Amino acid sequence: MEYLPAMPGQRLARGVARLLRSMDHAVLTEFVPVRGLRVDLISLSPKGDFWIVECKSCRNDFASDRKWQGYLDWCDRYFWAVDGDFPSELLPAETGLITADAYGAEIQRMPPETRLAGARRTRVLRDFARAGALRLQGLTDPESLTSSAF
Repeated sequence: MEYLPAMPGQRLARGVARLLRSMDHAVLTEFVPVRGLRVDLISLSPKGDFWIVECKSCRNDFASDRKWQGYLDWCDRYFWAVDGDFPSELLPAETGLITADAYGAEIQRMPPETRLAGARRTRVLRDFARAGALRLQGLTDPESLTSSAF
């Protein structure tokens, strides 16, 4: 039996994660780069680049997002992921665009690269590694973790 997320944004995230894995990226969902910000997906490329992807399931979901510009300081490339019916002209042209569904995704527009500063990259890499390791440990021993570990 196949698991399919219930929420539209989670379905988009699943398809995007599949695309990024096919590109040999390591992917985390629901990542917190700094208190007050939670990104839908962050990935680490084989070359060490960080990509952040925000999934928007409808026009209202995008219009109500007030924090997205804060995510730009935590990645080398920033993308929106939407389904094929989303009015993509609403999305800022200087950001990346991915169309997705629950089963896969395709990059429509590659954003410009904005390299993270060395100290910021070190922090994101450390936090990414810790979150990944803690989540893996939680799968093998759920009682070992508290909700604050992620």
